[in-house]
Amino acid sequence: MNSTVDTKCVQAGYTPKQGEPRQVPIYQSTTFKYDTSEQMGKLFDLEASGYFYTRLQNPTNDLVAEKIAALEGGVAAMLTSSGQSANFYAVFNICECGDHFISSSSIYGGTYNLFGVSMKKMGIECTFVDNDISEEELQKLIRPNTKCIFGETITNPTVNVFDIEKFANIAHKNGIPLIMDNTFATPVNCRPFEWGCDIVTHSTTKYMDGQAVSVGGAIVDSGNFEWMAHAEKFPGLCTPDESYHGLTYATKFGKLAYITKATAQLMRDFGSIQSPQNAFYISLGLETLHVRMAKHCANAKAVAEFLAGNDKIKWVQYPDLPGDKCHALQQKYLPKGSCGVIAFAVKGGRDAAIKFMDNLKFASIVTHVADAKTCILHPASHTHRQLSDEQLREAGVDPDLIRFSVGIEDVDDIIADIKQALECI
Repeated sequence: MNSTVDTKCVQAGYTPKQGEPRQVPIYQSTTFKYDTSEQMGKLFDLEASGYFYTRLQNPTNDLVAEKIAALEGGVAAMLTSSGQSANFYAVFNICECGDHFISSSSIYGGTYNLFGVSMKKMGIECTFVDNDISEEELQKLIRPNTKCIFGETITNPTVNVFDIEKFANIAHKNGIPLIMDNTFATPVNCRPFEWGCDIVTHSTTKYMDGQAVSVGGAIVDSGNFEWMAHAEKFPGLCTPDESYHGLTYATKFGKLAYITKATAQLMRDFGSIQSPQNAFYISLGLETLHVRMAKHCANAKAVAEFLAGNDKIKWVQYPDLPGDKCHALQQKYLPKGSCGVIAFAVKGGRDAAIKFMDNLKFASIVTHVADAKTCILHPASHTHRQLSDEQLREAGVDPDLIRFSVGIEDVDDIIADIKQALECI
C-alpha cells in the first residue's frame, strides 16, 4: 500500500505480528544472546543480519530509523546520538584526510564549527559558500578531491530556503552526492530526495521529537547515488575494507552500502548511538509530526505577519511571507509551509533585543528550537557566539537577529505575549 506521508507518520516502520506489542518495544539491552559461536561470528563478519551489541545497532532504533526512511522516501536510515553526530557521520562516511567538501555558509553555528574547525584538524577541508551562489561560480570551487556538497533545507537561524536543484545539478555533474539537513522542514513539508538530494540528515531532537525530551539524530540514504560509477572518488565504499576481511561495501550491499558502512564502521569506532529509550520518544513524536507541523506553520505565518506590520520591528525573515526573498523557493520546495521558525530584529539593536526577550511571559529563552512550546534566543549571544563578527556576517547572521520558534499554543496568546514585550522597549 502506497500511503501518504501523514499516514506513514503513524503507521510506518513497525508492523506487529499477532500477540506482539502494538507500540514499538524498547529493547533496553546492551547485548543479545546466540546459541552458537558461529552464529555470532557471522554477525561480526557482516555475513548475517542481527544484533550483538547496542553500540552498533539496536532493534528499537532500527524500527524508528525505518519509519524515518519511509517518511523521506529513502532505502535505509540509521539513528545517532545527536543531529551533530549525524552531520559528522554523513560527511565523514565518504571523506578522509586530504579530502575537500563544500557547504552552505548559512548553516547552524555548531555545524559550521564542526566543518570549519574540528574536521579541518582531521585534514578535511570545507569551503563555505553563499546560498545565492551561481552554478557557474559553484562549479569553479569543485576540486578533484571534492567529495560532497552540504546544505540545510531551511537554514538555522536565518530561515532561508536552499535551492536544492541548483546544488544537486552541480554535485551530480561532478560525480558527488548532495547531503542535506532537513531538520526544520521535516519530510512532512519537504522531501529533498524528490529534488535531487542524495543523503538527508536530521536532528530528531527538534520537530520529530517535538517535546524537548530526547536528543538524537538520523541519516537517511536515498539509494540513488551510484557509488561504483565514481569508485575512484569513494575508496571507503568501493575498495576492500580490511577491518571486515576485505569486503567491499558498494558491491556486497548495493543500495544499502552507505548506511551499512556508517553503521558497521563509524558507529563501531565512534559509538555515537542513540539510546533505545530516546528512540522510543522519537517514535511517539513522529506519530503526531504531520499534525504539529501544520499548526506550527499556520501559527508562524500569523506571527510573521504581525511582526512585519509592527513599527518596533526592524525586519522579518520568513519564507512564507509573499515579500520574503526566499518566497519563490518556498513555494517551489515547501508549498505546504516551511516551518515554525522566524528570524527578525527589533529596532534599537542588541540591548533592545535583550530587553524584549527578557519581558516575554511564556516564550522561553532556551537554546532549543522547533518545539511544541514557543521559544526564543539571540544566536549571536548563544548558539553562534563561537563565531567572529566576520563569520557571523558570512553566515548571514545579524548581531541583532532573534530566532523565534513558534509553538502550537493558541496563536492569539503568542501574539499577545510578543505585543506586551515590545511595549516594554
